[in-house]
Amino acid sequence: QVQLVESGGGLVQAGGSLSLSCVASGIFFGFKGMAWYRQAPGKQRELVAEITSGGRTNYADSVKGRFTISRDNAKYTVHLQMDSLKPDDTAVYYCNMECEYTDYWGQGTQVTVSS
Repeated sequence: QVQLVESGGGLVQAGGSLSLSCVASGIFFGFKGMAWYRQAPGKQRELVAEITSGGRTNYADSVKGRFTISRDNAKYTVHLQMDSLKPDDTAVYYCNMECEYTDYWGQGTQVTVSS
């Protein structure tokens, strides 16, 4: 059974920083990459940042220059460093692992940015 466990969410003031981490465990095949998504109340889940097994990264326009995604493939761990946070970044953040035939999701961690 594959599990993704996120940590690091919380409450921060606008302009502050938070760091999220996600560790994957279990047996899986065809690892392709990991990503962070978020879902704010009343909105659809959206991609925040992704990183492939080869290290290529992609960011949503809204977080470019403020968020940094990194990974440790050997440990199937992904991090998201979030700086200059804005109230609009408030959401539940979900870790995602993409494999050849399926995706896996974490349970989500709440990030709240107060103005």
